[in-house]
Amino acid sequence: MLGWEADVNDALTAPAVARNRDAILAVLREVLPASGTVLEIASGSGEHAVHVAAALPGVDWLPSDPEPAARRSIAAHALRAGLGNIRPPLALDAAAAAWPVARVDGIVCINMIHIAPWAATAGLMAGAGRVLSERGILFLYGPFREADRPFAESNAAFDASLRGRDPAWGVRDLDAVAAEAARHGLDLIRRVAMPANNLSVIFERSNR
Repeated sequence: MLGWEADVNDALTAPAVARNRDAILAVLREVLPASGTVLEIASGSGEHAVHVAAALPGVDWLPSDPEPAARRSIAAHALRAGLGNIRPPLALDAAAAAWPVARVDGIVCINMIHIAPWAATAGLMAGAGRVLSERGILFLYGPFREADRPFAESNAAFDASLRGRDPAWGVRDLDAVAAEAARHGLDLIRRVAMPANNLSVIFERSNR
């Protein structure tokens, strides 16, 4: 972390992180490589970044977010944590045609695709297809619609509230997400039920 500046007063807090971080970490321990670089898309406050980086010291954690305030918060939390395996946060928009990173061993994206237009999901899958190493993992967390399972009332209400804020937002259909991933060489290999009607969804980069 040497060579970059941060102000601890810029640290933001997302209440949901305290509720879901341990459940998410339990899955990440199983699916991420023991070493290598992991890119986090839409890191937000940065609280997940420091929680996971502290628990997985062999992983080089690369946070990112398109919002300057979020990047300042990530830097602030990293400074407070004093960890040596968190890189300076990147300015990265998942929907962009090019990302400022060449190759990573894993990608983590928590609670992003439903609070963004579908173009962000498409861009995420295209970007993952470009930068993930062979057999690299893409981890998604959040609510999803599933064709073969009832849509939880809480997720239906959440979906309605999201679409009320922006018609382009909403809880995504897992089959549609998996189909978009497959277009870029990403295979859905695992689905893990999580608390509060969320899912962890894991994709693997197929052999090139």
